[in-house]
Amino acid sequence: MTLRFDNRVAIVTGAGGGLGRAHALALAARGAKVVVNDFGGALDGTGGAATPAQKVVAEIEAAGGEAIANAASVTDFAAVEAMVAEVQARWGRIDILVNNAGILRDKTFAKMEIADFRAVIEVHLMGAVHCCKAVWEIMRQQNYGRIVLTSSSSGLFGNFGQSNYAAAKMGLVGLMNALGLEGAKYNVHVNCLAPTAATRMTDTLFPPDVLEAMKPEAVSPAVLAMVHEDAPNRAIINAGAGGFERTYVAMTQGIYVPLGPDTADQVVARFDELSNRDNDVLPQNAGGQGGVELAKAGLKSGTRKS
Repeated sequence: MTLRFDNRVAIVTGAGGGLGRAHALALAARGAKVVVNDFGGALDGTGGAATPAQKVVAEIEAAGGEAIANAASVTDFAAVEAMVAEVQARWGRIDILVNNAGILRDKTFAKMEIADFRAVIEVHLMGAVHCCKAVWEIMRQQNYGRIVLTSSSSGLFGNFGQSNYAAAKMGLVGLMNALGLEGAKYNVHVNCLAPTAATRMTDTLFPPDVLEAMKPEAVSPAVLAMVHEDAPNRAIINAGAGGFERTYVAMTQGIYVPLGPDTADQVVARFDELSNRDNDVLPQNAGGQGGVELAKAGLKSGTRKS
């Protein structure tokens, strides 16, 4: 099967280089009309120029594809709305949104300024919120939409010196879970990508052979799978160097300890038991946790079992 995106319109943020460029080129090569959005700033988010986006558009056009450049900052909701309005006026619909824009301001939490924490949250998390909000009603009205949020192993599993980045990236998982539930009946699917790739964010961290294996193009197939008509909903897909995996946010079966004077003591004493991962459960929404806990107490819908 060859995945095609003919007559689909896609917006890819942070698409002037690295992962975003690879995603934009891959979508265009399979028939999508692509909005190449990139603020054109430095790695820390400063500066800004339309040139990177325009270069990618030129690549797409040279290969016979159709694309337009946009230099809006995802932190500016009015600019994002204007971008979406321009796309609607030109192509009449928006089918795909790939939220890829990001910056880094790495420091240990002890040395990090609050401004650096806030800046990373604003680009990664609020930037994705802005873009999702701007296209949400369009996708609901046309009864079709595919959205990818770019999470990270730093958020899923933690990474030293990246408290701001990790918080933003795990926040995107929560956003995916909620939007995936709200969009399901409108055929709007929302998924998360956790990429491992050699980009300007990582190119000083690995030797040349590893960098070659981790090229951004090796990640883009996961994006294509998450924005196709048959895409999953609310999945976290990890991708890099030819590997594709899925991360789950799971909950153990745990233990039952009725409230009493020694409840906290028992939680401490039985911590290994409550951590046992045999028969993990995957709650489908926030109510799933409460359901498991009530079941342990012999309750269902607030009524004790007879």
